[in-house]
Amino acid sequence: MGLIVQKYGGTSVGSAERIQAVAARVIQTAKAGNSLVVVVSAMGKTTDSLLKLAYEVANSPSQREMDMLLSTGEQVTIALLSMALQAIGQPAISLTGAQVGILTEPAHTRARILQIDTERIERHLTEGKVVVVAGFQGVSSTDDMEVTTLGRGGSDTSAVALAAALRADLCEIYTDVPGILTTDPRLVPEAQLMDQITCDEMLELASLGAKVLHPRAVEIARNYGVQMVVRSSWTDDSGTRVVSPLLQPRPLQNLELGRPVDGVQFATNQAKVALLRVADRPGIAAQLFGELAQQHLDIDLIIQSIHEGNTNDIAFTLEKSCLTPAQAVAIAFGPSLASTIGSEAPEVFIDPQVAKISIVGAGMIGRPGVAAQMFSTLAAAGINLQTISTSEVNVSCTIAAADCDRAIASLCQVFEVDNSVVATEPMTTLPPVRGVALDLKQAQLGIRHVPDLPGMAAKIFQILADANISVDMIIQSQRSRPVQGVITRDIAFTVAQMDAEAAQVVLEKSAPDLGCGEVVVDPAIAKVSIVGVGMIGQPGIAARMFAALAQQQINIKMIATSEIRVSCVVAEAQGIDALRAVHQAFDLGGKESIEVPTRTTPVWL
Repeated sequence: MGLIVQKYGGTSVGSAERIQAVAARVIQTAKAGNSLVVVVSAMGKTTDSLLKLAYEVANSPSQREMDMLLSTGEQVTIALLSMALQAIGQPAISLTGAQVGILTEPAHTRARILQIDTERIERHLTEGKVVVVAGFQGVSSTDDMEVTTLGRGGSDTSAVALAAALRADLCEIYTDVPGILTTDPRLVPEAQLMDQITCDEMLELASLGAKVLHPRAVEIARNYGVQMVVRSSWTDDSGTRVVSPLLQPRPLQNLELGRPVDGVQFATNQAKVALLRVADRPGIAAQLFGELAQQHLDIDLIIQSIHEGNTNDIAFTLEKSCLTPAQAVAIAFGPSLASTIGSEAPEVFIDPQVAKISIVGAGMIGRPGVAAQMFSTLAAAGINLQTISTSEVNVSCTIAAADCDRAIASLCQVFEVDNSVVATEPMTTLPPVRGVALDLKQAQLGIRHVPDLPGMAAKIFQILADANISVDMIIQSQRSRPVQGVITRDIAFTVAQMDAEAAQVVLEKSAPDLGCGEVVVDPAIAKVSIVGVGMIGQPGIAARMFAALAQQQINIKMIATSEIRVSCVVAEAQGIDALRAVHQAFDLGGKESIEVPTRTTPVWL
C-alpha cells in the first residue's frame, strides 16, 4: 500500500474507449490499497487541433491567449476520466493545474514549476478519492495568477513534480510503447527493451531526442529521488524502471529549477594530450584509442574538431597518473601511422597541468546563451579556454589547473549554484553502454581563425543566442595558427538544420569585427551517440565505438564526450549505418523485434 502518481499520455486517453480502459487500470491499482493521483494529457491530437484553430484566426496569436486555449485540452480529459471512474464506483475528482496549486514562473508557453501546494490533493486523498490532474499547466505565482503551460514534455513534468511534492512511492508513466528501448526500433529492428536505467543515463538519452520522457521530468526525478517506471497502457508488462538515487530531503521551493544549470563539476588531476595534423580518414581514431585501451588507460574527454585539407586534430584528457604511458602511446602512434599510410607524423602536444570544469543541467536545453554565459564568466575572470566539448545537458572546458578554484567560484555565483560537485564516480558494475541515439536533423558550422583570447567564444555564442539559435555540440580545435601576429584556433558547433542558414548569416556579418576568418557550413551530417554510466572507469569504450564505425568505412568528422556519453558526427548518408554498427558493436540487440505504434515522431526510448 502506498501513494502512486500515474501519468497517461495523449494516445492512452485518445478516445472514450481508451479513457474507460485507463479507468479500469486505475481501479485495479486503487483496489490494491494504493492512494492515487492521475495526471493526463489532452486526448489524442487535441493540442494540434487547438494550435491549428489559433492560427486560423490570428497570424501571430499572443502567448497568453495560447496558454488559455491550450490548457483546455487537458481539462476535457480530466473531466471525462473522473466521470468514467465515478460511473464504475470509484470516488474521483478532477482538478486543473491552478486548482491543484501548481505555481510556475510567469513565462507563457514555457513556464517552469516553482512549487506545489499539496493541501487540497492530500485532503481529497484522505477522503478516498482518486485525484485526476490536468498535466501540462499551472498558474503563475504573480498576483494576477495567469494560466501558464509548461511546454514540451509538460505532462511528464507535472507528474514527476507532483510525485516529488507528495513524496510518492512511485511515479508510473504510461504511454503507447512498452518502455525504454536501446535505440529506435524503426531503424534497428533488434532494439531491445531495458529492464532498468539510471536517471543520469535517461537524462542524456532523453536530451538526444527520445520522446517517451522529457529531460525536465528526468531531472526532477533525479533531484528528488523519485522512482519511476515507463510502461505501456495497452499491456500489463512491467516496462522499464528509471532508478533515481535516494537523496536527502530537499526544499520544495523552486521545485523545477528556474535557472538552467543545477551543478558545477570539476576535476583537477587532469592532463591533456593532443595530436595535431593527424591524417583524416576512417579508422584513425579507432587505432589511436584502441592502443590506449590496450594499455588500460581510462580516457575522459575526447575532442576532434573540424579541419582543413586532409588532416585533423585529436585531443584527449586523462588522469595525470596515466600521462606517462599515454604520452608514450601518442609519440609511438605518429611514426607508426606515417609508415602505414604514407603521411607525415602528427605533432604531439602535452599539457600536464589542466583542469576540467563543467556546467550540467537539463534546464539549458532550448535556452540559447547558457554556454555563452559560462564562457563570458570565465573570460571576465581572465581564464582562457583550452578546449571545449559539450552535449545538450553538459558544457565542459579544460583550463589551466591554477585557474580551477577561481573558475568554480565564478560559475557557482553566476549560475546561483550553492555548492559545486565533484565529477561522477566510476560504476563499473553496470553495462558500459545502455542506449544508442541518432540525430539526422543537425548541421555543422565552423568559424575559422578565432583569436585565442579570453572572451572570444563568449562573443561568438552570445551572437547566436541573441538570434535565438540554440547550439548543441561545441568543439574548439587544438591547432593554433598565427594570423597577422595573433594566435588563432577554429571553433566548430552544431545547430538544428533549420537554424543553419540564420547562424551562418549572423556569424558572417560579425566575423570581421571579431577578427575571425570564414564561416563554413555542412548541412548534411548525422550525430550518433552512445550513453552509459558503466563506461566511467572502463577503458576502451570509445575505441569500440570508433572501431565499429571504421569497419563500415565511416569517417568521423567531430568527436565530443562527457563522462557518460560519446558523440560522433559523420556524413548524413552514413548515419543509419553508423547507428546499426554501433548498436551491434555493444551487443545491444536481441532475437525478437519489439512492436511499436506508427508515429510521425520517434518512439525509441
